[in-house]
Amino acid sequence: MRLRPATNADVPAVLVFWKLAAEDTNRVGDDAAAVTALIDRDPEALLLALDGDEIVGSLIAGFDGWRCHLYRFAVHPDRRRRGIGKALLDAAEERFRALGGRRADAMVLDDNALAHHAWSAGGYAPQPQWRRWVKGL
Repeated sequence: MRLRPATNADVPAVLVFWKLAAEDTNRVGDDAAAVTALIDRDPEALLLALDGDEIVGSLIAGFDGWRCHLYRFAVHPDRRRRGIGKALLDAAEERFRALGGRRADAMVLDDNALAHHAWSAGGYAPQPQWRRWVKGL
């Protein structure tokens, strides 16, 4: 397995991978244009774990200059519990430290118990006093 940032050529495969391995993939904005815009704005943000040419993991490690945000943490269902998620989290945290980040956060669905285990294993904990507020644009 190797890690590398996604390129625009990876976008179709990333979207297929997310349908297989990620939760909540039917949100408005999770499409080729949005992923391409992410890569164009921050070419190092979308990390991929690859086995040969097959995507087996992904994690968006976005840094806005103030906060470090993690999104789309997904590992292929047949490859879970083999260190892929840990490698992605370690790479994201290394990126954040290099950029001057001080704290990383992730939005995790309340009912995604599998994700809760993965995030906890990575040293993350929920902040029950916070709730996400959203508005479609």
